[in-house]
Amino acid sequence: MTRVAIIGGGISGLSAAFTLEQKRRAGAALDYVLFERAPRLGGVMDTDRADGCLIEAGPDSFLTEKPWAIDLCKQVGLADQLIGSNDPDRKTYIIVKNKLIEIPDGLMFMVPTKIMPAILSPLFSLGTKIRMAREWFHPPHKADHDETVASMVERHYGPEMVDRLADPLLSGVYGGEASQLSVRAVLPRFAEMEAKHGSLGRAMLAARQKMAAIAKVPARPLFTSLKDGMQQMVDAVISRLNPESLRAGTHVQAIEAQAGGWTVSAGIDSDHFDAIILALPAPAAADLMRSTSSAITDELAAIRYSSSITVTLGYDQAVRRSLPPGFGFLVPRSEGTRMLAATFVHNKFPHRAPEDRALVRCFLGGSRDEQILTFSDDQILAIVRSELQKIIGLSAEPLFARVYKWRGAMAQYGVGHLERIDRIERLRQQIPGLAFAGNAFTGIGVPDCVRSGSEAVAKILPALGLAADPARIAAY
Repeated sequence: MTRVAIIGGGISGLSAAFTLEQKRRAGAALDYVLFERAPRLGGVMDTDRADGCLIEAGPDSFLTEKPWAIDLCKQVGLADQLIGSNDPDRKTYIIVKNKLIEIPDGLMFMVPTKIMPAILSPLFSLGTKIRMAREWFHPPHKADHDETVASMVERHYGPEMVDRLADPLLSGVYGGEASQLSVRAVLPRFAEMEAKHGSLGRAMLAARQKMAAIAKVPARPLFTSLKDGMQQMVDAVISRLNPESLRAGTHVQAIEAQAGGWTVSAGIDSDHFDAIILALPAPAAADLMRSTSSAITDELAAIRYSSSITVTLGYDQAVRRSLPPGFGFLVPRSEGTRMLAATFVHNKFPHRAPEDRALVRCFLGGSRDEQILTFSDDQILAIVRSELQKIIGLSAEPLFARVYKWRGAMAQYGVGHLERIDRIERLRQQIPGLAFAGNAFTGIGVPDCVRSGSEAVAKILPALGLAADPARIAAY
């Protein structure tokens, strides 16, 4: 019987366990044990409820265009539970001098594909608008080295675009800074478009027109979630696993590569496995790899992480009527607030709040504000309420409030990240029966983590004498 240890019980580890369970049920002679230090499985995917409202402690959705999370939901019987965002109501605002300014029509991420809405928008100064017009004539540029997102965006549109769009948008996804994140790792399509077309605006418009011509179907919603929250996915996956294989509340203290396998030590117990999947944040994986490979340890330890805080506030119908339409707002760091963004959850998704309730979800932390993790919940709530009053005039007492702190939750893909991942992969291939999964490598969203778990299984199977799915390996 082949035995596999999975260390880490977030969605990446659960995806790996589900893939192994499918193979086990199909007749493969294998078994697995999933170790998780925390008392519950699921990691940051945790759903709470209060006053009839559904509250997400971590991610509230995932990108629809990335198929792996939707595929997993369908495999675990949740196809009829998938819901899309209310895109007809999708407006997003940028805060400029304490005023809400709507992101203009035709702006795809931070690239204007319609000149007139951008030209007429008060979001940009005259100088930036002139650069937007000139950008359509930008010559092709194939970089011979990696660079930051800020560097690329500033080259095309100037520093104001970095401050008012690139940085707030990336802060919301990565909790990082455009001046630190790698273009090739974070926005690879931008690098490809610049090399081929020069102008990002012309390239993005051409891509949109091509897709519209090919697919004569209504556009899918930008975000997908589940009727009962993201934990519904976690619970459905767990229900398909062997309960005897799940060891929540178990701290793996050491792993050791030995001839023919691995020894996993958790507390006073040690166990032997033929292969191991580390579905952990990179620093935690580095700690466990110290006795096996100093080179992999150094590479993993060099991947930085940022922390985040989500604060959800519930209000009555009067507040709901007073709030702006749309999904919420982003706050440039130049505004001097600690809040990075806020979502009007009751507008973004159905089934999140009754008609007489408003649900406002705020985000703080990120790579520039790790200090706020040391603040008490009351201090954080005071900051959020003060800034909501300053930004949108919301001074009402909330009906309820929830604060969730996620220390070291979001990997930061700095310049040279893809080269680092290639080095880790080459080193990993020299150690039989070892694979990594999680948000440290090729994507931080839920779909990317799901994919990383299933592909980690595909990587260890050949070393175990078991057939791997060639399609999954090709997708890596």
